[in-house]
Amino acid sequence: MADFTAKDVQTLRQQAGVGMMDAKKALGETGGDIESAFDLLRERGLAAAAKRADREASEGAIGSYLHLQDGRPISGVLVELVSETDFVAKTPEFGDIAKDIAMHVAWGKPSWTTREDVPADIVAKEAEMISKQAENEGKPEHIIPKIVEGRIESFYKDHVLYDQVFANSAKFEGTIGEMVTQLAARMGENISIRRFARLTIGEE
Repeated sequence: MADFTAKDVQTLRQQAGVGMMDAKKALGETGGDIESAFDLLRERGLAAAAKRADREASEGAIGSYLHLQDGRPISGVLVELVSETDFVAKTPEFGDIAKDIAMHVAWGKPSWTTREDVPADIVAKEAEMISKQAENEGKPEHIIPKIVEGRIESFYKDHVLYDQVFANSAKFEGTIGEMVTQLAARMGENISIRRFARLTIGEE
C-alpha cells in the first residue's frame, strides 16, 4: 500500500495545482515523497500550470449545451472557461473543451465550481451529520474522523465541478479539474472555469 495520506495528496495538489488523480499517481510513483512527486509533475509539464495561476485570465469562451426531449430543449448550461489570451480562447480545442464541460454540467449537476466555493458552514454541517451517522451505525469512536474525511471527499466529488469525473470516459478519463489543468499545461496559459449556470424546466 502506498505510504501517503489524503492530506499529502491535498498538499501536493495545492503546491502543484494539479488534480487529485495526478497527485496520487505522482505520490505512488515516488513512495509518498511530496518533494519528489512535485518534481515529477514538473518534469511532465503539469505542475508548471501552477506557476501561471497568478497571471490574469481576462479572455475566454462560453461553452453551451442544450438537452432535448422530443425535440424540445428542457435544460441548458452555460460555462465560462477563461484564458489569458484570445489566441488560446479562439483555438478549436479550447472551444471544444468549453462545450464538453457544459455537457458535463448538465449531467453532473454540480453546485459549486471548486472546493473553495463551498461555504464553510455547509461543509461543517455535512461533517457533523456524517459523524452522527457513524455513531448511530456503531462505528468505533477512534475511526469516526477517518470516516468523516472519506465521506466529505465523496461529498466534494458529488457536488464540486472540479472534483467530478468527466461524464464521457471514452473521451477523457479523469476529473474536470484534471481536464482544465492539462489544457493549461498544453496551452501554456492560466486557464480555469470562472462560473457556470444550469437551467432545467421545472427546477428551482
